[in-house]
Amino acid sequence: MSEDFYDALGVSRDASEDEIKQAYRKKAAEYHPDVSDAEDAEEKFKEVKKAKEVLTDEEKRQAYDRMGHERFEQAEKRGGFDQGAGGAGGAGGPFGGAGGAGGPFGGAGGGGGINDIFEQFFGGGGAGGGQRGPRPGRDLRMELGLDLEEAFEGVTKEVSITRPSRCDVCEGEGHPPEADAETCPECNGEGRVTRVQQTPFGRMQQTGECPRCDGAGELYDETCGECRGDGIVREDVTMRVDIPEGIKTGQTIRREGEGAPGEPGARNGDLLIDVRVRDHDEFERDGDDLYYRLPISFPQATFGDEVTVDVFGEDVTVEIPAGTQSGEQFRERGAGMPRTHRRGRGSLVVQVQVVTPDPGDLNEDQQEALEAFAEAGGEEIELKEGFWQKIKNSF
Repeated sequence: MSEDFYDALGVSRDASEDEIKQAYRKKAAEYHPDVSDAEDAEEKFKEVKKAKEVLTDEEKRQAYDRMGHERFEQAEKRGGFDQGAGGAGGAGGPFGGAGGAGGPFGGAGGGGGINDIFEQFFGGGGAGGGQRGPRPGRDLRMELGLDLEEAFEGVTKEVSITRPSRCDVCEGEGHPPEADAETCPECNGEGRVTRVQQTPFGRMQQTGECPRCDGAGELYDETCGECRGDGIVREDVTMRVDIPEGIKTGQTIRREGEGAPGEPGARNGDLLIDVRVRDHDEFERDGDDLYYRLPISFPQATFGDEVTVDVFGEDVTVEIPAGTQSGEQFRERGAGMPRTHRRGRGSLVVQVQVVTPDPGDLNEDQQEALEAFAEAGGEEIELKEGFWQKIKNSF
């Protein structure tokens, strides 16, 4: 477990309240026992929940910053914490030190420090700050492997994913429908609280989401037993995904609304499927082009021939001209991979390899013909091995 609440949530020590709450929601979705399979998920979930409770309570956060993690925990176990005077700036002093409560330029413990002033002027919720809408759900990612043939033809695949989902029992509210509600005493049911500060520039007020009821305006006497009050459960989902022909490794398919749930009234996130096309035994892919190595015989290379290449069920004719040398390439345009976002196809590039026959595979007539060919070229044949080596060297 982390020994610092800021580290537990993954935020900086000057993070705003909204940043802390956003980080908590991500961590809670990651560590919720109904979502995570990790052995320590429940402990981590409790820790991030405690971190959020402390760091979104202005009084507790000031004490935590001043006292440190260990002393704060010990003080809470004793039933409270010391809210004594601050450091060099004193309580309310405009240049308060490390413990200066209320000093706008205070140190680590100074409630309403310079970061609050920046938030006031740059989007932190000024006087009568606007009510933000419910936060949408986060996107989820997964990887999908495809064969090259599937990428060539296009295919419909079934994919399975375990994802957080809105609890059906409480409809994401975190409490049973029959739970008794009371108006939140912190915000008087408004869901927003306004704090007024005295600064060197005069009185300033800042409005934000109520930390006690999380903006709901109400508190409930019991939590949902299915989702433990978080409104989120784990769900195993299988869905069919259409893969377009010609798709490449690194491309992503987006399924809108199939990600994590948003806050009540907000849209779900999306599911992002990252595609990886596996290597093929016969074809190599370069963009929209396919490369193929074609073995041909010595007579085919010498006299020329017409051969066919099977490109995933489609026969492509390749003309081999007379006198072809081993390693030459021939490009058949429009016979390669389909182009995903535009019409047409890439090329099939055929590289020929002249195959030297093994003497043991030749019958008597074939051996005599090759020997006659060599003699006609002025070759002296004393040993069979020497003859075949010369044939191989010539290619």
